[in-house]
Amino acid sequence: MGHQGPDQGYALRLCSVFRDQLHVTEREDLTDVERGCVQIALKRASLFGRAPVIYDLEIAYRIWGFLDDEADLGLIEIREQRFEGVSEAHHYADTRALVATVGDEVLMMTPSEIEDRHVADWASLLELS
Repeated sequence: MGHQGPDQGYALRLCSVFRDQLHVTEREDLTDVERGCVQIALKRASLFGRAPVIYDLEIAYRIWGFLDDEADLGLIEIREQRFEGVSEAHHYADTRALVATVGDEVLMMTPSEIEDRHVADWASLLELS
C-alpha cells in the first residue's frame, strides 16, 4: 500500500498505547480496528518517508472517531462496515479500500487539525464515494 517505510511493525506496538482510549461498539472487532488504523498510519508515515510514530496512529483513530466517545452514528455505521474483517489476510482488497478512503492531504494534517475538522465535519476527512 504505497511506499514501504522502515520499522512498520512498531505501529502494531503503538496500538497498546491507545487500547484503553478507544470507543469501539459491540459490532466492531478490536483487532480489525487496530489493523485497519495501523494501515492508515503506515500510509501517513510513508508520506513523510519515515517509520511510524504515535501521531500517525492517533490521526488514523481520530479520523474514524475511535477516540471520540460521542462519535456520530452515521460515522459509526460506516466504520462498522469498512473495518469488518480487515485483520484477516483474505480481506486485503477491503483493507486497501479502507486506506484509500483517507486522502494524502488529510494525512498531512496535524492531530489537532484532524480533531477540529472531525468535530466540524467528520465526512470531510473521508473519501466515501
